[in-house]
Amino acid sequence: MVILRSNPFGSSTRTRALIALQLLGESYARELARLLDAPLSGVQMALRTLERDGIVVARNMGRTRVYQLSPRYFAARELTAYLARLAEVEPEIRAATDMLRRRPRRTGKPL
Repeated sequence: MVILRSNPFGSSTRTRALIALQLLGESYARELARLLDAPLSGVQMALRTLERDGIVVARNMGRTRVYQLSPRYFAARELTAYLARLAEVEPEIRAATDMLRRRPRRTGKPL
């Protein structure tokens, strides 16, 4: 079976970053670059343009800029459903996000 890769948001980096944000809820550029195996500068540029377009919103946590899908985007519900469908044909992104540890390890707990 051949899976056609779609870039409905203009580039594969923008599309894959949106899929990862939908799966994670929120993230930052360096984490997304690692997950997507993409250059940091390309991910940062994609996030900037997505923020400019109103699809994602960002806030600063210390020196880190954290991004999430915009709940005020005019088609937020439809976008979330569409990204969930796109995630079905991107199993490597889903696997990478599933492996990501989202909370600190308890002190003294062995690796």
